[in-house]
Amino acid sequence: MRVAVFDLDGTITRHDTFVPYLRGWLRRHPRTGWVGPAFVAIVRYLLAGQDRGRLKSDLIRACMAGTPESEVRDWTANFVAGLDDSTLCPGAFAAIARHRDAGNRLVILSASVDLYAPEIGRRFGFDETICTGVAWRDGRLDGSLTTPNRRADEKRRCVEALRSRFPAARICAYANSRADFAHLAAADDPVLVNAGPGLRRAAEKLGIPTEEWRNKPTARPVQSA
Repeated sequence: MRVAVFDLDGTITRHDTFVPYLRGWLRRHPRTGWVGPAFVAIVRYLLAGQDRGRLKSDLIRACMAGTPESEVRDWTANFVAGLDDSTLCPGAFAAIARHRDAGNRLVILSASVDLYAPEIGRRFGFDETICTGVAWRDGRLDGSLTTPNRRADEKRRCVEALRSRFPAARICAYANSRADFAHLAAADDPVLVNAGPGLRRAAEKLGIPTEEWRNKPTARPVQSA
């Protein structure tokens, strides 16, 4: 058995999903007064240590705090249904299909938030989604985080937790950024995808193979054992 761990943004999708999710929400649910708090959050991020988790939480609060769960759920369904060929990487779905056909466990591991990432996982047949949790209060969106931001070393810890849960399995991991090197190095079969020349060279120095998924499927086989 293998556990196939897929990053989301830039790996399954061509680009980030978090900002389009918030932007689409604001387009359909105009809100006054969000620009100032969002601007302060971005400045704080740039000047005070670049805490991506705090930035994520602050932006959710600025744009969506207080929204009833039913409204968020409706927007999430709309957003996820709108992911199409223009936003998705064909090579990712070739790899997903190979792992599924081999009977492997499919896992999304992403810093994206659980407002929508698990729904993406369900749409594309993943067994599990591990992502950044967001808090609710009395049925309304709060926006604070309930988990660490699932990025860099936190992703590595998640891979190690998967290894503890599935000790007999080989772990394959697919991701696209330098921050992902931490958890790719913890996998048995890592692959860096959709990277530029400099990042590919860095991956190759670490012995991490590279693939391009944005334009065409890869033909590399996946073994079930």
